[in-house]
Amino acid sequence: MLWFSLLYGLYVGLPFLAPLLMQWGAELPARVIYTIYSFLCHQLPERSYFLFGPKVSYSLTDIQAAWQATSDPMILRQFIGSPDKGWKVAWSDRMVSMYTSILFFAWLWWALRRWVRQLHWIGLILLALPMMVDGTTHLVSDLFGLHAGFRYTNEWLAALTNHAFPASFYIGDAWGSFNAWMRLITGALFGLGIVWFGFPYLDQLFQAQTKLAEMKARAKEQILDQAFAYQRNERNKPIEPEAQ
Repeated sequence: MLWFSLLYGLYVGLPFLAPLLMQWGAELPARVIYTIYSFLCHQLPERSYFLFGPKVSYSLTDIQAAWQATSDPMILRQFIGSPDKGWKVAWSDRMVSMYTSILFFAWLWWALRRWVRQLHWIGLILLALPMMVDGTTHLVSDLFGLHAGFRYTNEWLAALTNHAFPASFYIGDAWGSFNAWMRLITGALFGLGIVWFGFPYLDQLFQAQTKLAEMKARAKEQILDQAFAYQRNERNKPIEPEAQ
């Protein structure tokens, strides 16, 4: 768990280091992090968190006003922030929720592992299913345009709830919106399922490896002890006189 916390913690921590480096003026190493994680995430700014700015996240119209008046995701993803907007975390809010929750749930599982039974594989599917549905519907919606699909306007949700919430809850991806909450919650549920189902298997594997290593060490010690005992017996054996 210590090595996992260090190595995996580095993996989930570097995206947060990028905006910190930008704030410190270390642009080159920050951009290296943004570039590396761009292969792992779409990094769309309207679906990302920002640090050191007045808001945690911004709507698509805010991003377009600060960057370029475009809906092209390949152009939008290049916006990493500005001194007045703050700096973007190097991966999206869904990735933050999904991967960071694995680290936190791993620590929780480690503390409770003696009392928590392993999750059944059906439970893993049930915990992963909400993120699969949310991600798939976002993907289908984006085919109609980032600000034109049914998951951007969420008119279906407004009709179901009889417009009980403010328009900012239904429209867009900014913090506090339905989309932002769904990415946060479903990503955390996925992380919980991965840890609850997978980590007991890893624990059993490492315990078996530890026992095997201990058995090999004991066997080696026994062989060496027997070899040393044999040598001592040979040295202490009385020398018989030669036959006449």
